[in-house]
Amino acid sequence: MGTTTEGEGSAGTAGRGGHPRPPSSLSPSRAADFMRCPLLYRLRVIDKLPEKPSLAATRGTVVHAVLERLFDAPAAERTAQRARASVPGEWERLLAARPELAALFDAAEPAALAEWLESARVLVDRWFTLEDPTRLEPAERELYVETRLESGLTLRGYVDRLDVAAATGDLRVVDYKTGKAPRPEYRDEPLFQMSFYALVLWRLRGVVPRRLQLVYLGSGDVLTYDPSESDLLRTERRLLALWEAIRAATASGEWLPRRTALCGWCDHQAFCPEFGGTPPPYPLAEIAGALPVVGENGPV
Repeated sequence: MGTTTEGEGSAGTAGRGGHPRPPSSLSPSRAADFMRCPLLYRLRVIDKLPEKPSLAATRGTVVHAVLERLFDAPAAERTAQRARASVPGEWERLLAARPELAALFDAAEPAALAEWLESARVLVDRWFTLEDPTRLEPAERELYVETRLESGLTLRGYVDRLDVAAATGDLRVVDYKTGKAPRPEYRDEPLFQMSFYALVLWRLRGVVPRRLQLVYLGSGDVLTYDPSESDLLRTERRLLALWEAIRAATASGEWLPRRTALCGWCDHQAFCPEFGGTPPPYPLAEIAGALPVVGENGPV
């Protein structure tokens, strides 16, 4: 969740005959990619085409780091002032790990970096109007979770924050979003992402999370959803159907583009037929037997 890169197992590795085969795992991000546009999934996971870093995504990474590390301090010291003051340091830490991000800012306009850092501080400030960190003691932060379903499909990713109620053991899964809350008709994707993590935690711990919570720092909204066991079983069926669709596309080479309102932000328009582009050559994968076929009673 959040902005951490979520690996995809054997994505793009060679199958029989040296041809690509699909990964044996899914993360919420890659599942969302395929649902949004199968061609986007292919270009990211199989072709591994590079994408330019963006100011918004980089700011999200910095803000997530600030909120994660704030809990290293004693409760009384988790103040907005401390969090604001840590923004430049988290940017420098990220820049040291990814020096290519320096290209986001034109050296001739030093004010651009200052304005961008201030925009990150605004998001951090807003979080303090939504939650009180002095009253929170997260059980986990940036928690890597992974589980293998009976079908053979592995689900994996990172949870921004996991809270565990001391009295009851109830789990609350929290995800920070640095954008604005979507309109109700567009909430399916973020709720599916949260249900994905609830399913993984249920399979790992045997407990259905009590609450899923999305914290939108761009608009100051908090969305919550309390899943049931039947909800998570429905999510699992949806993921298995999605996985079968990915397998079919990998075998056939038919990765159909899907035009949406988000196409304007896509780095791969030059390879997209919707914009007059041509995808890279795709050798049909000889993947018979590379992954288990999912049947009603598991792998066959």
